[in-house]
Amino acid sequence: MGLGHHFDPVVLRGYDFRGVVDRNLTPADGIAVGRAFGSDLASRGGHLVCVGHDGRLSSPELEHAVVEGLAACGLDVRRIGLGPTPMLTYAVRRLEAAGGIMVTGSHNPPDHNGFKLVRNGLSLSREEIRRVAERAANGDYVSGDGRVVQQPLAADYVGRLAEEWDAERVPAVVWDPGNGAVGAVLPLLLSRLPGRHVVINGVVDGNFPGHDPDPAEARHLRQLQDTVLTESADLGVAFDGDGDRVVAVDDQGRILAADQMLALFAEEILASRPGMAVVADVKASDVLFDEVRRFGGRPVTAPSGRSQIQHKMAEVRAPLGGEMSGHIFFSDRYYGFDDGLYAALRLIALVCGLSGETLAGRIDRLPHRLNTPEIRLPCPDGRKFGVVDEVRMRLAVAGTSFDAIDGVKVRTADGWWLLRASNTEPALTLRCEARSPEGLKELRRQLSLQLRLSGMELP
Repeated sequence: MGLGHHFDPVVLRGYDFRGVVDRNLTPADGIAVGRAFGSDLASRGGHLVCVGHDGRLSSPELEHAVVEGLAACGLDVRRIGLGPTPMLTYAVRRLEAAGGIMVTGSHNPPDHNGFKLVRNGLSLSREEIRRVAERAANGDYVSGDGRVVQQPLAADYVGRLAEEWDAERVPAVVWDPGNGAVGAVLPLLLSRLPGRHVVINGVVDGNFPGHDPDPAEARHLRQLQDTVLTESADLGVAFDGDGDRVVAVDDQGRILAADQMLALFAEEILASRPGMAVVADVKASDVLFDEVRRFGGRPVTAPSGRSQIQHKMAEVRAPLGGEMSGHIFFSDRYYGFDDGLYAALRLIALVCGLSGETLAGRIDRLPHRLNTPEIRLPCPDGRKFGVVDEVRMRLAVAGTSFDAIDGVKVRTADGWWLLRASNTEPALTLRCEARSPEGLKELRRQLSLQLRLSGMELP
């Protein structure tokens, strides 16, 4: 036993450690994460661990801290360097490592950062993250003299991605890494692909001068939309700060929802693997689940969050899964983790294989529903779960049936509304879907009433 380390509770997120640098996240936290997680791996017989980092200004210092903590556990530490989170997860699989730590603030603003942990090829769950924090608090560390080796794997990772290129025609694609970590490997990937490729915001820059690294916000996609139209491209793709999420824009400049992409992928995969499960989170449209059934698959609903989707996919042996924020997972021909670049390549190949049809045309053939985008309502971390609990209690007292897989989801004859606490931000996330304008208005009214009763206002 050694001296314990206590994290600010706000840093313990749904599936990672994440906070504001020098306010509630410091190099001391990085050392503690390395020591606690490294001790966990060592106690399970692990010897090798991989570490990577994104392009944030604070990431190199935090990466050094993590490496220090891991080496102090006697582990063999492989530093793979700058790149997207999927490259770290690939390194863990490629090197058959016991685990990995990625230093990244994901889609959060420039002054944020954090640590994503992987063990046995899977992201840690909320409870597993808390157990790592408890080990740190107790100072329950193993000690040893570890070895640290620089082992860049960008070329190997890009080579694996390029193996998936099977497009039937040469595409025109606009790429927006958002000045994030994807920009570190994208030039190498594009040098191996045919077609016309236009890159915007491609230079890795932790100040994110183009826009914040969150493609789930429509305002961050305006430049991509304009460029797709100007370049007469087949589609455009954007990534978050660490590249495990992807958002697409069709040839008409319209933003595709993740569940629309999943519906296209499901049709392709289920054609050769009928009866298999497809996993999506509670925010996904009923259209996706109906399409999965139509294609002969089995829709499975999971809580939102990359760890929850990945674990559910492993449980039901699904070849495909995803959530509305843009995390898309393929076990079909890939490793089952969320990789924005891999999903982008699968989408490009799918578009190139459309017979005499554009991406916009294919999307237009999907059944139509009226829905809100995912609304993020700022709410303190110490309050957000309380709001959800209060709504749940009022509905139960009123005898209103609801789904509690993740937050509260209420169905009516015309659709549904959803309220849940964000895993990664001090916010509530809201969404409504209906078959008619009147139904959508009524669902918004119901949700607004519940929020107002808890002292919140629907935007």
